[in-house]
Amino acid sequence: MENHRFSIVERGAPEAQVGGEYVSILGRQISKQTVRVGSTAVAAIVLSVTNKVLYKTALVSLKDYPFFLAQGLTFGYVIVYASFLLIRYRSGMVTRKMLALPKKPFIAVGALEALGLATGMAAAANLPGTSIPILSQVFLVWQLILSATFLKRRYTWGQIMGCLLVAAGVVIVIAGGTGSGGDVKTLENSGVLWPLVMIGSTAFSAGASILKEFVFRDSAERLNGRSVDIFVVNTFGSTSQAFFVLLLLPILSNLKGIKFQELPSYFGEGAACFVNMGAPEKDCVGAPVVPLVYVAMNLAFNIANLSLLKQSSAVVSSLSVTLAVPLSIWAFTFPLPYLGTPSTLPSGLFLGAAVLVTGLAFYNFSGKKLKKEAKKT
Repeated sequence: MENHRFSIVERGAPEAQVGGEYVSILGRQISKQTVRVGSTAVAAIVLSVTNKVLYKTALVSLKDYPFFLAQGLTFGYVIVYASFLLIRYRSGMVTRKMLALPKKPFIAVGALEALGLATGMAAAANLPGTSIPILSQVFLVWQLILSATFLKRRYTWGQIMGCLLVAAGVVIVIAGGTGSGGDVKTLENSGVLWPLVMIGSTAFSAGASILKEFVFRDSAERLNGRSVDIFVVNTFGSTSQAFFVLLLLPILSNLKGIKFQELPSYFGEGAACFVNMGAPEKDCVGAPVVPLVYVAMNLAFNIANLSLLKQSSAVVSSLSVTLAVPLSIWAFTFPLPYLGTPSTLPSGLFLGAAVLVTGLAFYNFSGKKLKKEAKKT
């Protein structure tokens, strides 16, 4: 039985799938599976940075309708993913057996993601903005706990220390850019409840990512070694999430200060702003090009991130996306269209990035050590 050993370019596929195929890079023999995972990780990081920048740009176009953008993506992606799924089914890439996989895990994924969204929005409404990304770093800790508990993954102390250093590096980067005591005072006034709610929201999201990893592992057994297509997971998971978000829509809209009875007119105005046609007295600069580019990039990022999770693990995909945080902050220091004056370089960027990279190195080398020890046994 495989122990699911991994490094930062973790080998998530069984040995039989690697097939002993290696390539020579700088005089070293590296498995093609490792190269594939590494390439996917790089793509996920680049797309994550680009996605964050474009999201900020899209909010300039839809500055009065951020809730429309978020819910539009939730429900719109069901149609997009289902369309890709249909195309892949007709081409034979998706089989009937894949479509017949048990639906309970997908329902659970959707429920957890919807709960993570609702609790995260509730906490965000009562917390200072600078504290939210810092508290969100607990996501990585939850993934370690949940994968060890439910997927029976083995971690060395070096890997655990590496993940904690990665989270600490991100905290240093973000905290170094606050430069204001106002947020600290607000955080103190928020008490214990809302920080705990934010931490709990990351647990829901981490649980959803671990469940997706379980789906890929379980499907390999049910499909005789063939893993389920990512668009099956995307379509069923997104459909479930959209259903639960629809149930929670009155609560979610209220958290954003929008009365439930006002939603039809709000979404109508948001759609008009999105296409930049007939929006009443709103300046939807850059629409529809900027929002559409963001939607396309967000779609590409989600596909790349799920592909990385499929090839490796939820923890590795999370580490890759975490690495994109300081890179994104650095990207905002450049003059970018629609964003006005560039941000200043955070004082803690270089120190935080150094701690983060050290954490990745710890995780990587500790994973290789665990792999060698397992081979000896």
